[in-house]
Amino acid sequence: AGAGLSYVGAYVINTYKSYDNFLQDKYAMLPAVIIVCVAVAMFIIGLIGCCATFRESRVGLGLFLAIILIIFIAEVSAFVLGFVYREKVKTDVQGTMRSVFESYDGKNPESTVVDYLQEQLHCCGVKNYSDWTTTQWFNSTGNNSVPRSCCQQDAKNCTGRLDRPQEL
Repeated sequence: AGAGLSYVGAYVINTYKSYDNFLQDKYAMLPAVIIVCVAVAMFIIGLIGCCATFRESRVGLGLFLAIILIIFIAEVSAFVLGFVYREKVKTDVQGTMRSVFESYDGKNPESTVVDYLQEQLHCCGVKNYSDWTTTQWFNSTGNNSVPRSCCQQDAKNCTGRLDRPQEL
């Protein structure tokens, strides 16, 4: 169980590292960090429980039960925090994404993050491709198109023009 929890927590943390520019509230990762800490503690406590069982120690088994109850409470609190913060994370990410999309120029590091995000998640804009029409980059290019990272992977010769939305 500890190995499974540590894998899930580490996977969530590793996945969201790519999107650090979009997460302003660092507490959004708190549930994943709690899960990893609980996994490490579970492994150590599991070893203590095995030793207590092997020696048939009543005190050791009582301590093991108390620690397991504390771990259960920590897991429940991680679940509750994840559930409570899910809307806050969504709102924060959308707000931050809008500001990052506003600073898009195709050359700066934020532009690279935006292109990576759109390619990896197969999306375009915060909600859809029309979000680009309000950005400074869209107005400065004057070619009525979105970045090529919005193009579908199977679309041949996609230019990002808005008159061909089926390619986006």
